[in-house]
Amino acid sequence: MSRPSAVEEARRAYAAHEWRRAFESYSVAEHLDADDLDRYAVSAMLLGRMDDCFAIRERAYEALLADGDLVRAAMAAYWSGMQRMVAGDVAAGSGWLARAARLVAEDGTDSIARAYLMVADAFEEMAAGNTDRSLQLLDRAVADGRRLHDPDLVALALHQQGLVLLEAGSSEQGLARLDEAMVELATGRLSPMVTGIVYCGALAGCWSAYELDRAQRWTAAMSDWCKVQPDLGNFTGECKVRRAELKQLRGEWADAQADLAGVDGADVDVWAAGMAAYLRGNLDRLQGRFEAAEESFAEAARLGCDPQPGLALLRLARGSVQAAAAMVRRCLAEGQEDGKRVEVLVAAVEILLAAGEAETAGGAVEQLVELAKRSRTPVVHALSAQASAALQLASGRPDAALSPARDALRQWVKIRAPHQEARTRLLIADACRALGDHESADRALAAARDLLVSLGAETDLARLPGPGGLLSPRELEVLSLVATGATNRAIAAKLVLSERTVDRHVSNIFAKLDVSSRAAATAYAFEHQIV
Repeated sequence: MSRPSAVEEARRAYAAHEWRRAFESYSVAEHLDADDLDRYAVSAMLLGRMDDCFAIRERAYEALLADGDLVRAAMAAYWSGMQRMVAGDVAAGSGWLARAARLVAEDGTDSIARAYLMVADAFEEMAAGNTDRSLQLLDRAVADGRRLHDPDLVALALHQQGLVLLEAGSSEQGLARLDEAMVELATGRLSPMVTGIVYCGALAGCWSAYELDRAQRWTAAMSDWCKVQPDLGNFTGECKVRRAELKQLRGEWADAQADLAGVDGADVDVWAAGMAAYLRGNLDRLQGRFEAAEESFAEAARLGCDPQPGLALLRLARGSVQAAAAMVRRCLAEGQEDGKRVEVLVAAVEILLAAGEAETAGGAVEQLVELAKRSRTPVVHALSAQASAALQLASGRPDAALSPARDALRQWVKIRAPHQEARTRLLIADACRALGDHESADRALAAARDLLVSLGAETDLARLPGPGGLLSPRELEVLSLVATGATNRAIAAKLVLSERTVDRHVSNIFAKLDVSSRAAATAYAFEHQIV
């Protein structure tokens, strides 16, 4: 291939979204103009060759600067800076953005580079906690993008505005902005790089707000977009992780594991690799593969993804109640964005109730209720109702537990979330049994057991001691000590609980096992090999 034809071949490959052929053709071509250098850098980025991308951006910057084209040099510096920031190289990223800002100031015109820099400034304002200022800058960027006929800038600013609003707790407004960004994307006028950025941001925003309908629709659209570009190295990890999240919720656990199999520490998208490891850890935990879960959570932490609260729930599943409680108390003391906070609070309620810390669990439930009011999405509402039911049940108020539990159940059935449905049915079984309605309790328990068996939810199934009911990890600890003949006072001292809390656990055990004495509970425990 002659060198002049290499450029033509690269341009044809780029237009056809054949990124590898475009990159390889550009790599042997000479005398690339500014547009070709931009396409060359984008091809490298889409392949996941970020070091090459940065080198090409720097080459473009130097060439444009030498030609006196300050605006396009500023754009090369802008993208070099923003993509370095996303990659985690904050110092170098800030330096390149400062270069872009200096060139924009030197140029002094109403340029597109000046408008793009407002998006970068909005990032900084949001990081500093200046939400209103960030939104103002993004409003101006959207207006400038429309005035200057730059659809990429419009979509970028709209999608970033949506994420800022979601982080600030304005779910409806944030989702509306993301919808606007997706409308821009649907026109087909966005560049391939910005298309991937907007898809990823929109999906992340949907999950932070637990907006499943949009998440499912946009995940399918992104999957189709990735499928027609087999060379993609960037963005594919995000797509697989989001698909897996949906499948985990819908009970398609084997398919979720398959989606995550190709996303690991060698993936170009470190965020996606970390999230994939975390999701694998949770799926292994739910299916009783505890050693594999330990390894996955360790991998997530190595990749910079917080393994909590999955790791705390794993400790609970392995019987280390106090270790789990210590982990989740630490998580509660930290600040998280709303989506992560919901996950932490749900885990905290389960763990703290198992540890006999009903008062602290009550505080977590209150926070969940507030988040449910703010988000107004069915998933958060169902989680809030389910947690409220668990708290009422643990506090000895089974009659008060039934209404929120049935509310949660209706939502889970509608959403098609079989694991959460099963866990809610177990709460209903416990409440009915405590109220003396054994027939309804057995029916709810049987339905829950069938769901858990179909899912392969071995961790939950292991907590079912038999047809008599469900004991929590803490109740199993108490029962094992009751079986030794220990008094409630001795049990309280052993488990570092109040005697009143132990009294309540013993009463719950009697109700769940349908027995009336410590001797009968002990006999039941040995007969069913619970202890």
